[in-house]
Amino acid sequence: MDLLEYQGKQLFARHGLKVSSGEAVRTPEEAVRAAGTIGYPVVIKAQVLIGGRGKAGGVKLAADEAQAREHAESILGMDIRGHIVRTLWIEHASEIASEYYASVLLDRSAKQPLVIFSVEGGVDIEQVARQTPQKLMRHHVDTLAGLSREQAVEIATAGGADGDVVQGVADALMALYEVWDQEDATLAEINPLIVTPQREVRALDAKVSLDGNALFRHPDNQALGDRENEDEIERRAGEQGLQYVKLDGDIGVLGNGAGLVMSTLDVVAQAGGSPANFLDAGGGSDAEKIKQAVALILANDAVKAVLFNIFGGITRCDEVARGLIAAFTEISPGVPFVVRLDGTNDVEGRRLLEQAALPHVHAARTMNQAAEMVVALAAGRSAGTPA
Repeated sequence: MDLLEYQGKQLFARHGLKVSSGEAVRTPEEAVRAAGTIGYPVVIKAQVLIGGRGKAGGVKLAADEAQAREHAESILGMDIRGHIVRTLWIEHASEIASEYYASVLLDRSAKQPLVIFSVEGGVDIEQVARQTPQKLMRHHVDTLAGLSREQAVEIATAGGADGDVVQGVADALMALYEVWDQEDATLAEINPLIVTPQREVRALDAKVSLDGNALFRHPDNQALGDRENEDEIERRAGEQGLQYVKLDGDIGVLGNGAGLVMSTLDVVAQAGGSPANFLDAGGGSDAEKIKQAVALILANDAVKAVLFNIFGGITRCDEVARGLIAAFTEISPGVPFVVRLDGTNDVEGRRLLEQAALPHVHAARTMNQAAEMVVALAAGRSAGTPA
């Protein structure tokens, strides 16, 4: 789960990381009141889970009440690459002597947390990595030992931080690692980590991604994120315990197991089709969950055909068939389905579908055959004999 900037900053502050004081607001009147309380000049920032806010006009400096109202009115409701601005973060404008970069993320190849620090902050860090990789200091952390102060000082020093702020940078790195560790984050990033003319080290921005599978351990974090811009179908799927990601195509896809679903998306694309979603029903899915999955797929009006690719292990193919039959009874889908059942109780599953004689349901024996059939159906072509 990705957090908005102000939510990330509030999380940082909870762990002792210095951030600029500010207030989240939702109306121009609230923006003017907050700005007056904080004191001018202030920065008015759009809160959306997308980069490029500044270039899109979503970050403005206000020197007085008139400018604060004008900027708040222009930014609220703005569409920034598909994300509607409904919340603003108002904070006192910072004086900046230097801009650094700091992050903690999971290095999956090393299976360890990775601390990254650079004195080239405030810009695209990928560009720094490509053009001047020597300016990125990387340090893997032993999760059992954690990040020590000695290591944090070493990272700051080796990374080129000014000598008089090495201790402040070390403080920020240790707090950032604490956020990553104690909040079950997959990414905790500050860009820029600023040094003020008074030589204070402070987080000017915040990018935090939390592990959604660990949210049950953090009840205070469960309401975070950009709920209002969250896709409605993805939200429903999460509530039902299904892993759903909306894509841009017109072929609905369901499988059991993330690896199988990813492979199915690839095979559909190789057959010339464009998947409309990733939907993992998980292991042991029963008829009720399959019925819910069908409803989710069909909630996307772009879907022209649906592919069920099931390899039964814990998941029983006869339960999948019963779920599909129940979905057709209650929902009456208006698009064709291609169903491939293989594994546990696959013979019984195919028998149930054959007896049900569901309209516009086609059986396939292999994944490649299923992909070719569903692509043809989505294009309005014949796909062979119905199940």
